[in-house]
Amino acid sequence: MSSKIPVSVLIPAKNEQANLPACLTSLQIADEVFLVDSQSTDNSVAIAESFGAHIVQFKFNGSWPKKKNWSLDNLPFRNEWVLIVDCDERITPELWEEIAQVIQDDEYAGYYLNRRVFFLGKWIRHGGKYPDWNLRLFKHQKGRYENLHTEDIPNTGDNEVHEHVVLDGKVGYLKNDMLHEDFRDLYHWLERHNRYSNWEARVYYNLLTNQDEGGTIGGHLFGDAVQRKRFLKKVWVRLPFKPLLRFILFYIIQRGFLDGRAGYVYACLLSQYEYQIGAKLYELRDCGGTLNTAKS
Repeated sequence: MSSKIPVSVLIPAKNEQANLPACLTSLQIADEVFLVDSQSTDNSVAIAESFGAHIVQFKFNGSWPKKKNWSLDNLPFRNEWVLIVDCDERITPELWEEIAQVIQDDEYAGYYLNRRVFFLGKWIRHGGKYPDWNLRLFKHQKGRYENLHTEDIPNTGDNEVHEHVVLDGKVGYLKNDMLHEDFRDLYHWLERHNRYSNWEARVYYNLLTNQDEGGTIGGHLFGDAVQRKRFLKKVWVRLPFKPLLRFILFYIIQRGFLDGRAGYVYACLLSQYEYQIGAKLYELRDCGGTLNTAKS
C-alpha cells in the first residue's frame, strides 16, 4: 500500500520517549496522527514532531472528561474513523491492510482489536491475557469512553485506562492482532500498576455499593467479551482471598505456567496487584481514603 489510509490516530502520551519511536513507525501509513501530551518532560514531543505527528497539550482539571474523551470532543479529525493507540502498542502491516478494507464497510460503526501482550520479552499467550479485545477503531462521532466515576480519586492519572468505549452502532472484530510491548523496565510497570490499583479500588467500591451503571457498557453474562468480563468482575469483588485466587486462576487454571519464567513473574505481580487493590479498598471504605483514620 503506497497511499495513506483515511484514519486519524489518537495517541495519549506522557514521558514515553522509550516507546514512541516503534509506535510511530508503525503508524506511518495513517492519514494523520495526533499525540495528545500531558506536559512531558522527556523527548516525547520532539520524537513525535520528527514523525510528523500533530502535538496537542492536555491539562487535566480533575474532573470528567479525561484525556481520550476530551480529545474525541475537541480534536479536528479530518477522517471519519479514529484509531486509539497507546504509546506501548504497535499496528502491524497485516492489521493495517485489514483496517483499510473494513472502514469501507458502512455496516459497522467500530471494531474490536485483539492485543498480544509481551512481558519480559515473551508473548503472554496464556493466563487469560489472550485474547484481549479492545474497541479501538470506530467512527469518532459514534463513540465515547464510559464514565466509571473515578476521576476524583487522586494519583490515577489523567487518561482513561480500563474504561471502555460506548458505541452507537454495530461492532465487529478484526482478525489480525495489535502488539503491546512496553520497552521500559519493571520499575515503570510497578509504578503504573500502583496508579491502576487506586482506580481499581474505586471501581471495586462502586460495584460493592451498587453504584448506578448508567452511561457504561454494563455487565452481562450473555453479552460480548467485554460485557462478560464486567459481569464476572461483579462476582469477583465479593470473593475472599483474591490475591491467592488471582495467582491460581492465572498460573494454574488458565495455564500461565506455559509461558515459562515470564508467566510466573507475571502471575506473582498480578497477585501483588490484587493485594494492593484490596488494601486500598479497605483504606477507601474504612479509613475515608486516608491512612490511619479508621473508624473507631
